[in-house]
Amino acid sequence: MRLILLCLTALLVLVQFPLWLGKGGWLHVWDLDQQVFAAQRHNDDLRKRNEKLASEISDLKEGKGAIEERARYELGMIKDDEIYVQLVDANSANPLQEVAAPVKGKPKK
Repeated sequence: MRLILLCLTALLVLVQFPLWLGKGGWLHVWDLDQQVFAAQRHNDDLRKRNEKLASEISDLKEGKGAIEERARYELGMIKDDEIYVQLVDANSANPLQEVAAPVKGKPKK
């Protein structure tokens, strides 16, 4: 009787081994599930970035407003008849910067 019980226990362990540790076992499936979850999260981040870039491209293609905004904030450009005014906080450590007003008239050749 003891020998039969020992054989059945050994068979049960042998059947359980591929279920848990084999190629299609639970641990392998769990690992693959984690990889799929990480890939989906990465794809969502890339999709959001692509949507942001697509909206920026459509803004640049359709109107001059986005181009003007970029020129003003990134390059510091102003229109011909505008005067640039910069307000500086009294507590700031940055010194005042002088900015020349736009010059009207034709440039000399």
